[in-house]
Amino acid sequence: MEFNKLTNVPSLHQIKQAAQQIQDVVLKTPLLYAPRLSESFGAAIFLKREDLQEVRSYKIRGAFHKIANIPAELRSHGVVAASAGNHAQGVALSCALLGIQAYIFMPKTTPLQKVEAVRFHGKEKVRIKLVGNTYDEAFEAAQTFCQQNKSIFIPPFDDYDIIAGQATVALEIVNQLPSPADFMLVAIGGGGLAAGSGLVLEALSPDTKLIGVEPALAPSMSESLLAHQVVTLDSIDSFVDGASVKRVGAKTFGICEKVLDRMLVVEKQVLCQTMLDLYQYYGMIVEPAGALSVAALEQIRSEIQGKTIVCVISGGNFDTKRFPEIKALAHN
Repeated sequence: MEFNKLTNVPSLHQIKQAAQQIQDVVLKTPLLYAPRLSESFGAAIFLKREDLQEVRSYKIRGAFHKIANIPAELRSHGVVAASAGNHAQGVALSCALLGIQAYIFMPKTTPLQKVEAVRFHGKEKVRIKLVGNTYDEAFEAAQTFCQQNKSIFIPPFDDYDIIAGQATVALEIVNQLPSPADFMLVAIGGGGLAAGSGLVLEALSPDTKLIGVEPALAPSMSESLLAHQVVTLDSIDSFVDGASVKRVGAKTFGICEKVLDRMLVVEKQVLCQTMLDLYQYYGMIVEPAGALSVAALEQIRSEIQGKTIVCVISGGNFDTKRFPEIKALAHN
């Protein structure tokens, strides 16, 4: 079953309403000045720390906004999500807080750490179903379950309620900065965060250039923008699990096409080095997707001197057992 409160591109008023609705649940994350990065690039660089949310990513924003708007008479059917990552955790915590049963479908290949995190956040309100070996198989099983049980599917990005929730990241940034940023960099997977951020900047900070950043081996938004339509990539490298999708959303693409200044792609080696630097200099443990925005700065070094830059650190769900792998890749 589908339930959509918003059926059109969210307005600034609707995004502000979303911010009010989620304010008691979602942390207003700090926007921290980064001295070492700022000195290195000759710019004022700020990090928006969405890795500090309770579920360690911005995904709680869209998930809670979407689920909180489900009318009382439909809540008994429960909600369904297909995700092996941050979206699942956002849905789980939202359902625990709202007292709604969630069924979360994940591939059998999902690392135990992620399964446990979803279970922890969802408490008794979450049932995890491990199905298939890929996200696509888990997604298909979730859709079938929805049809059979009249449950409400909570999409990870391609949904106006979700986009309005994610947009609150940029709303906070605009309110936290004394003067408008010249550039804002955000990671792009399906495009929900970028689309929402762009809508806010368009309304409140039109001179800020919004740059989307993707992994070089999963450039689904870049390819779609080049083709002027949503394209499906044949294959992707899922190393950057929080920002690797074969196909971006139709709704998110429609917005991103209008609001993005450009796309940048980041090679794995650069990304891994950035993850190590963020840990070494700031004590930050970020997931690969969370480091994308900072990893792209080198590509625009000449443009950003003397400017104000915001990099959104989208998530920090990272298994520290992967550090040796990150270190090896960074020094290849």
